[in-house]
Amino acid sequence: MTVSAETLAAFRAEIGDIPCHDDPKYVALKSRDYFWYSPILNAQLDGLSGQLVVQPRTEAEVITVAAAIARHAIPLTIRGGGTGNYGQCVPLEGGVILEMTKLDRIHAVTPGRVVCDAGVRVEKVEEAAAATGQMLGMFPSTKRQATMAGFVAGGSGGIGSLRHGMLRDGSNIGWIRVVTVEPTPQVIDLRGADILTVQHAYGTNGIIVALDYALVPATDWTHAVALFDGYDRALRFAMAAQDGGLDCYLLTVVDRRFSRFYKRLEGYFPPDGDAVFSMVAPDAMADFTALVAAHGGRISLAQNLHALEAAQLPAAWECGWNHTTLQALKHEPGVWTYLQVAYPQPFDPALVMAQMARYGDEIYMHHEMARMGGAVQIFALPLLRWTSRERTYEVIAEMEARDGCAIYDPHVVTIEDGGMKQIDSAQIDFKRRADPYGLMNPGKTRGWTADMARKAL
Repeated sequence: MTVSAETLAAFRAEIGDIPCHDDPKYVALKSRDYFWYSPILNAQLDGLSGQLVVQPRTEAEVITVAAAIARHAIPLTIRGGGTGNYGQCVPLEGGVILEMTKLDRIHAVTPGRVVCDAGVRVEKVEEAAAATGQMLGMFPSTKRQATMAGFVAGGSGGIGSLRHGMLRDGSNIGWIRVVTVEPTPQVIDLRGADILTVQHAYGTNGIIVALDYALVPATDWTHAVALFDGYDRALRFAMAAQDGGLDCYLLTVVDRRFSRFYKRLEGYFPPDGDAVFSMVAPDAMADFTALVAAHGGRISLAQNLHALEAAQLPAAWECGWNHTTLQALKHEPGVWTYLQVAYPQPFDPALVMAQMARYGDEIYMHHEMARMGGAVQIFALPLLRWTSRERTYEVIAEMEARDGCAIYDPHVVTIEDGGMKQIDSAQIDFKRRADPYGLMNPGKTRGWTADMARKAL
């Protein structure tokens, strides 16, 4: 589906001087994210494009755009920094891409909270928080590019989930302001459980224009690399550190076979040791060091961020979460893809070792220590050697049926198939209110069907 030139011209006339771009190369660039992590998605999405990029600068301009979109029945795809991995910002039906990065003001930084526009870069918010002696409670490994609302709408967790759970937990998000897509748009403030109607909804049910987000006191974390002779030892150390309440912001366990992808850490992450990348409070380093030794490990690197940057070494957060996949694909493109795995409770490292024995060089392991709903949850983002779609789904089925793992499939574009495992009726109910014509990011949720859409004007 594409929108006629006449309709787009009428839309442009209606939105006045709000910046627009129709250069095909520019529009194609803004129609992509990191879906190419998945060869399956790459085959499905490569070459798809919107027809027009619109860049609102204020909430009022967003309202103008939303009204015109509804009146002309144009498909609308929201874009932040484009760092998603599942094609969240790829238009499946052409139309308008609403790029939010010009909506980038920080409105207030107060003790424990920041209020900001949707399109502000995560790193910019972090800098503003640091000026007040605070830091973000959680951030993505792509914080230099990602926007605040992009993280909220497309993500589920990140660096800091070890301490503060997933994005949807607790008070990580205080409130979200949404503009509806209808001829006379509403502005709706969501609080409490209502936040979950748009969090991790891929921009399918309302345009996020502002939000309130959690800050915590700043810590000059020590970024440490601990090496172990055995992946099970590395896992058991990370579990012990978390179970013992060691003051850490990040604990990432990485298979030694990843070492060849971490060129900047040559000597610190050699191929003869499995690594735990950590961010440790300075006053906890003595206990951290002792625990590493107790599990038969050694520390190869321990520096604060300033020292790492001076030495041109990567921060610990650039060595975990989906940056592990990125490192591999930089050096061996086309060879690898990845999975997202949640392990059954109680977590047993023996299951991981059995999987490593079963799959051999087909899978390189990588685990993240986190919390979800207040409980410890251990995730994996392992590399999977790419051979075929059929083999990928054989592995997924085996891990789920044989091992009791839950796979959050990174090779699909729909919310339900990728993570939720079921249709979220609350999100669909809110879509009826916020996107009654079904124009937002069409094709990204199975819960919405064509018969639900209100007839266009």
